[in-house]
Amino acid sequence: MAECVADGPDLKEMEEEELWDLINNNRHRVSLEARPCLLIPYLRQARVLTEMDEEEIMNCMKFPNRCMRTSYMLDILRTQGRNGAMALLESLMIHYPKLYTQITGRKPSTEASGFSGLIKNAELTEYLVRAVTGMQQELQEARREAADMGARCAALEAELSQALPQSEALRQLRAEHSRLRRHMAGLHRDLLKLKDEKCDLHMRYTASVEENSVVNIRCRDLQLQMYQLQFELRKSQKETDFQRQRSVRCASPSDTQQLREEVSALRRKLLQAEKFTPAREDILTQDLEEARDGRTELLEQICSLREESEQLARERGQLLEEKECLALQVQKLSLDCEMYQQKSAVIQSQLGELQAERDQAYLLRDEAQTQITRTLAEKDTLRRQVVELQEKVFTLRAWNAQRGEQEKQGDRKYSWESCSDCPLPSPSPRPKLRRMFAISPEHKRSTSTEGGEDSSSSIRSKHAEPPCSDSLRRREDELHCHSESPDMTEWDSLASLIDIENDFDTVSEGDDEVILPVTPPSLPCNNSPSDGAATPPFLVRLRPKALRISNRVMTISFHGEALLKQLQVVGGNKTGVFVHRVTEGSAAQLVGISPGAQIMEVLYEQERRSLRMVLEDSTLEEVLWALGQVQGFCHLSLRPNQDGYEKLMLQLQSGEVTSGDSFYVRVNMSLSAACSGALTVTCNDILHVTNTTHGSDGSWKASHVHPCQLKDLKSGTLPNYYRAQRLLIRAIEDMAFPQRPLKKAQENQKTVRIVSTGRQGRNPLWVSVEGDNTGEDKESRSSAEPKSCVTLMPYTLVTPYHPPTPRPVLLLPTILGRIMNNRLGELSGFQLCEPELLNASEHAVRTHKAEILEECGQGSHRCYTLQSVEKVMKQGSHCVLPLGPDCVRRLHKAEIFPIIIFIASSERNVRRLRHKLQREGWTEEQLLECSRSEEPLLDKLPCLYRRLPPDSWNGTTALLGMLRSTILEEQNKIVWVEPDLW
Repeated sequence: MAECVADGPDLKEMEEEELWDLINNNRHRVSLEARPCLLIPYLRQARVLTEMDEEEIMNCMKFPNRCMRTSYMLDILRTQGRNGAMALLESLMIHYPKLYTQITGRKPSTEASGFSGLIKNAELTEYLVRAVTGMQQELQEARREAADMGARCAALEAELSQALPQSEALRQLRAEHSRLRRHMAGLHRDLLKLKDEKCDLHMRYTASVEENSVVNIRCRDLQLQMYQLQFELRKSQKETDFQRQRSVRCASPSDTQQLREEVSALRRKLLQAEKFTPAREDILTQDLEEARDGRTELLEQICSLREESEQLARERGQLLEEKECLALQVQKLSLDCEMYQQKSAVIQSQLGELQAERDQAYLLRDEAQTQITRTLAEKDTLRRQVVELQEKVFTLRAWNAQRGEQEKQGDRKYSWESCSDCPLPSPSPRPKLRRMFAISPEHKRSTSTEGGEDSSSSIRSKHAEPPCSDSLRRREDELHCHSESPDMTEWDSLASLIDIENDFDTVSEGDDEVILPVTPPSLPCNNSPSDGAATPPFLVRLRPKALRISNRVMTISFHGEALLKQLQVVGGNKTGVFVHRVTEGSAAQLVGISPGAQIMEVLYEQERRSLRMVLEDSTLEEVLWALGQVQGFCHLSLRPNQDGYEKLMLQLQSGEVTSGDSFYVRVNMSLSAACSGALTVTCNDILHVTNTTHGSDGSWKASHVHPCQLKDLKSGTLPNYYRAQRLLIRAIEDMAFPQRPLKKAQENQKTVRIVSTGRQGRNPLWVSVEGDNTGEDKESRSSAEPKSCVTLMPYTLVTPYHPPTPRPVLLLPTILGRIMNNRLGELSGFQLCEPELLNASEHAVRTHKAEILEECGQGSHRCYTLQSVEKVMKQGSHCVLPLGPDCVRRLHKAEIFPIIIFIASSERNVRRLRHKLQREGWTEEQLLECSRSEEPLLDKLPCLYRRLPPDSWNGTTALLGMLRSTILEEQNKIVWVEPDLW
């Protein structure tokens, strides 16, 4: 890197904002003069631009001119901060020194365009010398830094020697600290015990205070009675005083004595009234004993509650231990599962190798059979030539004998034509013409019908057995049966595939074998005089009659180089893919391929490996890709289906359909409309794809589906599978490394559902390829090329179902579902699922048949079964399932599709359920944790679910009404089920 002359401010001392102010002040000049193609290599080397940034700057259609591309490059570098500014100025110093000087006020050490000229002239030496000098200076600085670092290390070692005793003392302090903590924990336990005793004393004190208050109330009542008696006593004293005075004045001594006796009697009564009677004392004593008894009962209740709390604590400890044991078992099972998966992967690879070897053996066998066929054909040609030569010899001998007789007689002359009309004398004996393994077609057909499975065709043999002597003849017989050509010319086009041994039949007469003709039905038995002299009658070539047999698969082998230029196909996965046009003069036309044939599969070789692609139920996009991979010799399996082809062409001409594709997918990501006509979709939407080759840029034509009917709504274009897969990967990268904060609406909305092919090992939305996986050139393939290394699925196939009976209801999260299940089951039209009590044998049988959804507890045979769910459904009620999300796949296997409702909750909602949670023995934190752990599991379920947002309910009553309306709404919808990919 060139050093700058210190004519301006030092760039290394400037801050980020100052550097970018310098660049932004000259942004217009940089955009006009600088070329991104010159600056990007240095910026890539400085690691401020990535390969994706380079492609976006140079190839994006939004920036049609160089100025816009340069401006966009400056915006990207602005996000890199100070490093981006420094790298930009250094690249300008190298490629645009004048512009660098105008921006920074500093002059570069090299001349204008000197960096690029160094490679072409002698300045390279000067540049290398300066570079070596700079590197030596840097080496000296590095050595000085190493010496400084050595001194620093020595100082650090001294500090380390000092720190070791300190660490020992610190360790002792930590041990003392741990001891003090343990001591503090013991004191804390003692404090808790004292607090419990204090609580007991407070309770006793409260009880005694209550008893004291009762006694005080009774004392006040007694005092009131005493005051009343004292008032009556005073009144009686006043009356007695008044009577005494009156008696003193006017009464006699006898009356006085009588009054005194009455007074003494009243005084005795007063004394008796002032004292407590035994009855009252008994009443007070009885009340006191009742109070003591009540206190004793309260103490007993407190003791029993304390014992129950201790028992619950012990049970909680046992449950925690069981949880740890189960977690350990889960880890062991997961390790075993991984081991079995590795074993299965190894077995699959071995099976793939065996399949490759089997396919190679098949190819070698077919090549051997072809070679044998060619050899037999050459032998037949030579034998035919021998027969012709022998016939000429016999004819010449007879002609010579007749000519000799004519010369002797001298009567008349015979010409060649007259000799041919006259009967020839019997020729001299000739050698026998024998043919090894010559079998007539009738004999071969009878043999093939009597042989059954042992004489199966070897064209598409699936058994690893070597070819026998009759395999070629069986091949030819099948080609006879599968032929559809009505005339002999199309049969002649398949002559390369027909065994020539059918040309002649051998008939044994005694010990000799003579080749005799077998006259086909279309040929006359007797030849005309004009034809008889040209060809001997026993050399007439036998051709079987072309039969039209439908619904039979015919395999044709030919050279399929640039197969899509030879054939034009139409159709799709719903109707099948048909041959629409055949190029004249191509290899496909020469072997007899005609429009209307349905393509079933294609077999070809690629890099010495045999690949077989099944195209019977494939989409048009898949078939075009598969046929585009064919390079060289191939085997194409066709089935005549003229009715289906004509029906498809009528639909295409009337505009009823645009292709033969029709399938439903579930979208696993959110896509916005990037252009006009594009379809805006969100995650978990259901789409109906009707054309997989809608656009040349790799787009599908799809429509939204009505939630309650199989009816298409708004339609538009959609990225195909592999374009969407790249968008999905980019969305996941944006989520993992966000460049800017998301909006609140985007945070609440689900944007991505991660689904992988998992155990399947292949993409279920692509053509089935059987054979070895081969590396392919990425640049020569279209956007629809499959990439087996990526298993993320932007779309998954779904199948519609519309259950006529009420569907079961599953509420999640599990803790909140347990609270709402009982209340929902009490409503009309709903019934809570009850567990069944099974004996040991029934439990084993149900477990073997996978009819047990979930067990109530370990060791007990109380289980939730499929029969209990079906029983409630037959009654016309929604079965409320108090189960977890694991039961969904078991229900789907029995074709029972539950309504899954996930109730999202927040801290505000959970606070309203505090009392109900405490009654069931749960806490608010446990409910929130259960909700967070079970919500990701819903994406792995093979069906859709309904999510209730937390701001839509604020209590159990409102939640119950919302659940009822949601269930009735979901019951009317179509159930979309995808294949189990997990």
